[in-house]
Amino acid sequence: METNKKELRQKYKTLRKSLTESAIDEKSLAIANAVTKLPIWEKNYFHIFLPIVEHKEVNTELILHLLAGKDKEVLISKADFETHEMTHFLLTDNTKIKKNEYNIPEPLDGIEVPSQKIDVVFIPLLAYDTKGNRVGYGKGFYDKFLADCKPDVIKIGLSFFEPEALITDVFEGDVKMDYCVTPDNIHSF
Repeated sequence: METNKKELRQKYKTLRKSLTESAIDEKSLAIANAVTKLPIWEKNYFHIFLPIVEHKEVNTELILHLLAGKDKEVLISKADFETHEMTHFLLTDNTKIKKNEYNIPEPLDGIEVPSQKIDVVFIPLLAYDTKGNRVGYGKGFYDKFLADCKPDVIKIGLSFFEPEALITDVFEGDVKMDYCVTPDNIHSF
């Protein structure tokens, strides 16, 4: 079925609201297990999002443990809602994290790393289609950020749900994903 971003945002916000805490934990664990099977482990710099718990996003804590266990450099971002740009900081034992006004957990400060250094990006999303197009919250942060990364950066969406057939209103500036990992599948685009 073909659908536009606005409809999909509504649909998936509603679907996510219906998930219980234990369902989120269970599905997040299944996603983390699937991530171990991706061909990404020779890479060094991994960018990850910290979940907005209030929006019932995929809990990335288990993926963080995986990355730490494999001694990877992990980056988290701080968003500027005026410029719609993100600044990336190295996650260390000393990183202080605080929720911003949108309930997004962010680093207060730290060692800044340029987008060009990043090898792998885990991407939050609301919906996506079988071609690897994603629908976020509509602010364009990730499209801007991904366009700024090196061309061969590996882009991995994380979702509790399977893809829609086709998102009809995709723009040229929308950056496609290489993979999307769900509790049951790894979709490769």
